[in-house]
Amino acid sequence: MDAAAKKLTYSTIEDIYHLPDGQRAELIDGELYLMATPSRLHQRLVMELSFRIRDYIGRNIGDCEVYPSPFAVYLNGDGSIYLEPDISVICDKNKLTEEGCKGAPDWIAEIVSPSSRPMDYNKKLFKYRTAGVREYWIVDPVKQQITVYNFEHDTFEEYTFSDKVKAGIYEDFEIDFSEISME
Repeated sequence: MDAAAKKLTYSTIEDIYHLPDGQRAELIDGELYLMATPSRLHQRLVMELSFRIRDYIGRNIGDCEVYPSPFAVYLNGDGSIYLEPDISVICDKNKLTEEGCKGAPDWIAEIVSPSSRPMDYNKKLFKYRTAGVREYWIVDPVKQQITVYNFEHDTFEEYTFSDKVKAGIYEDFEIDFSEISME
């Protein structure tokens, strides 16, 4: 069969909705990306970071809300890009619906897994930047590195798991990664 005769497969949000129970996937530009089950370390990092962010917001009577994965983010406000970031921080409550977030969260953190490395460092970086995410953290347990992209100021910084990492969307909030157990 020649290239012209091959059937092109284009996925839509309906394909996400019809996945078997327990199967998770993301949708970017008509391509469906199945998601592997996260490791224990991955989940520990999601919980630790989510807790610290939520604790800060609560202590400061902030308006933002924190959602760990699985949480639906319709990045462009429609179903063309459907993602489940590891951590989403949304400050505009008008974006929140019963289905998830319609539009770009203010802050996203992705914990890198071996299967998600190309997505987190490349494809999602581009999509988050162009959609209007203000800040994007890539937390890489294998490299013991945190890369912080502050899209509002067009900067990025790299940290290690022994550093204190400043959150750009808040004036006085940082996470001390040396306090997070990797065991």
